[in-house]
Amino acid sequence: MKKTINKFLLFCLALAPFAVQSHEANSLPYGPFLSGITHPVLGFDHLLAMVSVGMISAQIGGKAIWGVPSTFVIVMFIGGLVGINIEGLTGYEIGIALSVLLLGSALAADKTIPSNFAMIAVGVFAIFHGYAHGEEIPTVAEPIPYVSGFMMGTIMLHITGLILADISTHYNSGKIILRVAGFGIALSGLYFLTSVFI
Repeated sequence: MKKTINKFLLFCLALAPFAVQSHEANSLPYGPFLSGITHPVLGFDHLLAMVSVGMISAQIGGKAIWGVPSTFVIVMFIGGLVGINIEGLTGYEIGIALSVLLLGSALAADKTIPSNFAMIAVGVFAIFHGYAHGEEIPTVAEPIPYVSGFMMGTIMLHITGLILADISTHYNSGKIILRVAGFGIALSGLYFLTSVFI
């Protein structure tokens, strides 16, 4: 378990050089890099989905601990590029809401999900989240540091989910806590989904 977490942390460190671009001149109060970080962190739907990805990867264990979150980050990057270059696509809010609902449901069910299936599922979800990040980029933001920021914010949320799930395993009621958290996340996803149509 510790070895796989260490591999994932090394992957995160490999992306750290993107952070050096945060000093570029810009018109945003805190710069495009920090603005990119805050987009997934302050967006409650994004936050729940990305923490859930970390929790589910820890729940599966093994290679999924780094494979599932890495898949999300890579595909989200592609979705972000699409969002920056192609505006006006609709329906991505539904995809984001469904991702929160389904990820929460998977946590609540506490079923063993095959690692490959989980990677495919989070890859599909990541397209919607990435597109939202890219499509909603402030017009004054520079794309490279902004994209680097939302990728770093996502990685931090994945790590948070991993840590929370790992901590819960050290307690007798850990599985129950994860399932209750998953149920709450699923309810939030249902709320987000109904909000899209209201």
